[in-house]
This record gives sequence, C-alpha cells and structure tokens, in this order.
Amino acid sequence: MTREHKTDIIILGAGPAGYTAAIYAARASRKPILITGMQPGGQLVTTTDVENYPGFANVIQGPWLVEQMQAQAEHMGTRVIYDHIAEIVTDVRPFRLIGDSGGHYLCDALIYSTGAQAKWLGIPSEEAFRGFGVSACATCDGFFFRDKRVAVVGGGNTAVEEALYLANIASSVTLVHRRDTLRAERVLQDRMFAHPKIAVRWNSEVDSFVGNNDPAKIEAIALKNRTTGAIEQLALDGVFVAIGHAPASALLEGKVELHADGYIKVKPGTTTTSVPGLFAAGDVADGVYRQAVTAAGLGCMAALEADRYLTVHAVPDSAASRKGAIVA
Repeated sequence: MTREHKTDIIILGAGPAGYTAAIYAARASRKPILITGMQPGGQLVTTTDVENYPGFANVIQGPWLVEQMQAQAEHMGTRVIYDHIAEIVTDVRPFRLIGDSGGHYLCDALIYSTGAQAKWLGIPSEEAFRGFGVSACATCDGFFFRDKRVAVVGGGNTAVEEALYLANIASSVTLVHRRDTLRAERVLQDRMFAHPKIAVRWNSEVDSFVGNNDPAKIEAIALKNRTTGAIEQLALDGVFVAIGHAPASALLEGKVELHADGYIKVKPGTTTTSVPGLFAAGDVADGVYRQAVTAAGLGCMAALEADRYLTVHAVPDSAASRKGAIVA
C-alpha cells in the first residue's frame, strides 16, 4: 500500500540551503518535511575544516555543522525523512514526489535544494587525500595554504580564476592542463600569464597523488606528459581540482527551465523557477559562488517566497493550517 505524506512545504536536499529553508518554514507553522536524498549534508559532510562560516571564531568541522543545522531544523518542527526521490510530478497540484522507499510525498510548495557536486579526476589515490591537501574549492580552503606550494588542475574559467585567487595566498601556483591551449576567456588567460607566481604545465595530467597516510597529507603529484608519456613528480602542499561542477537537477529536466550547464534558472534576485510554487535554492541554482553561507541565504529566501506563495494563492489546506508568519 502506498504511504502518502502531505504537508504545505517539502524541502528536497539536506545541505545548508535545505536546512535553512526548513528552519524558516517551520517557524511559519508550515510543518515542513525535509527529504535528505542520497547524501545528507551535501558537500559539507566531505569537508573537514570550516573556517569561513559566520558565528564561529574557531575552526569547525563540516559534518558537525550539518548536524547542528539538522538539530535546529528538527527543534523548530521540521520532519526529516531519509529517502531518495526517484520522480517528481510537477504538472498537477499538489506536487508529488515518489521515493525509492515507496513513499509518496505531496506538497503545495516545493523547495528544491539538492546542491551540486564537484567533478573529480577519478584517480584511486585522489579519494585518499580528499580533504587532506586535495580540494575542489579555492575560496573554501585556500586560506589553509598561505605561503605554500599549490597546483590547480583544469583549463577553463574556473581553473584560471582559482589560480589567480590562490596566487594572492600561496607562495607558488602551478596550473596543470592536459592540452596545449586553455579554454578560459582571453582576459583571464592574459592576467594569469602575467602573474609572476603562476606557472603552467602543458600537455600534462595527474597520474597519481603522492603523500603520507598516517596522518594523511599530500606531498606531491605525479604528472604524466601526454606527448612523451614521461612521468615526473611535482612537490607541493595542496592540489585544487577545478574541472567543473555538476548540479543535481536531473529530476527536473524537462519540467523546469534549466541553463545549458544544468543549473536551474531562477528569476533574478529570487528563488522562483518557471513552475509556480517550485523554488530552487543553493548550489543547484548557483553556478557562481557555491558557498555554504550563500546557500543558506538562498534557503532563507526560498522559504520566505514559498510561504508568501501559499498565502497569496490561498491554497486551501495550507491556508487552513497556517498559524503564524515567517519573521526574518
């Protein structure tokens, strides 16, 4: 027998955007349900030291921060359900989310906050040092490599921008690119080539990450020359993989407007999508900043807008159950 769960607002995704949306929706007495998906906590659960989230003078751990967000959301009245959504029906009201567990989740407003995943190289040794010298976010982790030697892997705008950012922090930056030309915009290339602290290794790809295992710490990367096949080690203290991100928007393909790269289109300055009542928050709709604090801000916006949508459209069940208003 199909189990149905009906409420005013459902939040899909358990990262900073999702939990913040849940907190605000719960404060409005919307009785939100948050469905975690396959990776509760998002990218924060794979992050060790977090030093740039406001409110904490000392370094905190990513998984701990997610736990606190969940505890706060549940304390406010959010129901957290561990399920993976396989299908979303958006062409009828209420929206219907169908889970792998067999559960059906119905809502009048949906906040989609499934995030985005960094693309990795897929090398076996990469996983061993992820978070221990290997990162996919210079603005998140660059501070920890002040006056140290780092490398950036990639050849697009993101890679060049991260190289330029790191050049203001690290002692030296090596851009590793598998071709002999870059895909980045010319103005970024010119700026990078002119920087005295940045060098480029052309026609090279990472063969392996080299370092200690106890404690885990990267010490070098083995680079393979794609022209000669020769392999040599480059000693360094950190590596930033900058080959792009993949937004987790597959469930909405063909149902809402997406950008060419898969990010959900929202009305500028809002979280509203092309489908009334469906809101997108966090990295799944943000291909620029991708920070925990900006995701949390977008989650707040989504909850405010979802609450306003339900009030303006006077959805019967929602209007009847509403007992309060969101207070910013």
